[in-house]
Amino acid sequence: MKIYNSIEEFAASGVDKTIVTTGTFDGVHLGHQSILKKIQELAGAKKMESVLLTFSPHPRTVLFPDNNEMLFLSSPAEKKELLDKAGIDHLIIHPFTKELSRVSAVDYVRNILVGKLHVKTLVIGHDHRFGRNREGSIKELKEWGPTFGFEVEEITPFTYDDVTISSSKIRRAVAEGDMHTANSYLGYTYSLHAKVVRGLQIGSTELGYPTANLEVTDTTKVMPADGIYAVYVHISDQSSVISGQSLLTTTLYKGMLSFGHNPTVEGKGRSMEVHIFDFSDNIYDKELVVFFSKKIRDEEKFTTMDALKRQMDNDKEVALKILVD
Repeated sequence: MKIYNSIEEFAASGVDKTIVTTGTFDGVHLGHQSILKKIQELAGAKKMESVLLTFSPHPRTVLFPDNNEMLFLSSPAEKKELLDKAGIDHLIIHPFTKELSRVSAVDYVRNILVGKLHVKTLVIGHDHRFGRNREGSIKELKEWGPTFGFEVEEITPFTYDDVTISSSKIRRAVAEGDMHTANSYLGYTYSLHAKVVRGLQIGSTELGYPTANLEVTDTTKVMPADGIYAVYVHISDQSSVISGQSLLTTTLYKGMLSFGHNPTVEGKGRSMEVHIFDFSDNIYDKELVVFFSKKIRDEEKFTTMDALKRQMDNDKEVALKILVD
């Protein structure tokens, strides 16, 4: 996959016949994957190049800078990896600005899609909006296609168990700790990159469950709800990009992770800690990728450390049943 940092950079590439889709593609979930598969099929059949046009930063962060709490399912690096795995020929990541937001729908089609991307077939979702004040829709695209010399392939909503998949629904599922739903809609296992930092070491000294205290390195990603999770862990000396789609081809350890305020241990504060099963190496300052398989339970306050340890013994049994080989 070739990556371009602007529309102008792609326009200078010499590619003159394209199958194009456009959108944010946060998480590159099953719905996105169906669109990408469609444009790859069309590109192969028509002997053209497949192109995805996306924007950075996210338009909402530019248009509403004072009222923005936008979190994402994938980091920019993870998104590139996921799109590369999908087999797209060209990825254009164009800077989104307020000036761009003021371009009319017809000028966007005429000057960008046709004039610079050389679109011959536009593959687009039924609810896609574009142009100044989101004035353009698939209705206008179908009307303008014959005039500007391109066809429109409308993508119907992608459903899973009769539910229409969207990035917003997946973000909500992650935030609620519903990893089964999130992972089912993504088509892979949701993950976070983190660095191992020093904690209070209570897990190893009092509980017999040594934990790695984690500091998430990409704070723009959606954080799962507080609780205890069954997880897979990849350990790396480098902050290499490994997304959920790499789960089956990556060296992984099984473990359980606690995220929240640790109500049993006073003064510990909010933290994320992972206990890796059958593992004793020193991994301070190492980069980890944590794959969230399933939430085991909510946080709970225990009256004694012994009660907490008994619960952790039970959590481990549950986690091992979830984390099948």
